[in-house]
Amino acid sequence: MDLSTVRSCLNTPLNPTLEPNGLKPASVLLLIYGSCPHIIMTVKSEHMRIHAGEASFPGGKPEGGDIDLCHTALRETHEEVGLRVDRQNVIGQLDAVRTLNSKFMILPFVAILNDIPKLSPNAEVSRILQIPLEPLLDTLEPDTEHGPHMFNLYYKDMIIWGATARILYQVKKTIV
Repeated sequence: MDLSTVRSCLNTPLNPTLEPNGLKPASVLLLIYGSCPHIIMTVKSEHMRIHAGEASFPGGKPEGGDIDLCHTALRETHEEVGLRVDRQNVIGQLDAVRTLNSKFMILPFVAILNDIPKLSPNAEVSRILQIPLEPLLDTLEPDTEHGPHMFNLYYKDMIIWGATARILYQVKKTIV
């Protein structure tokens, strides 16, 4: 799998709005880069009120200055990992997913860069992960213990689960 294949499979029209249906709106950025595609994920700091210690994509809730949820994902990526991504690098979005416990409806956006500079985590992030995409997707398996449409993926000593795993399931379904 190369970056051009990923780009052609995940290239979709943008509709950066969301009907949260009583849930809290949020967005994340699935950033894919490199000739052998990698993704950026973060591990939330242990002092975070929700999702502490969990692996996730950079993102969060909209703030007053955000023009739409794509802007939210780009702003949050810059805040969390120190990387400015131009909107022109956003090639598409995936279907919204909801968190089961914290009651968020998350709209995932996909951006592609050829390469990335050195990243710098903020206080919300304990670690930045740069994960080879294809080997990660190969670890995807159903999480039958927690119900239908639930998945787990594995990277080193981590289990990636919940909404983040459901986003990655969409990626696998689309590019494989």
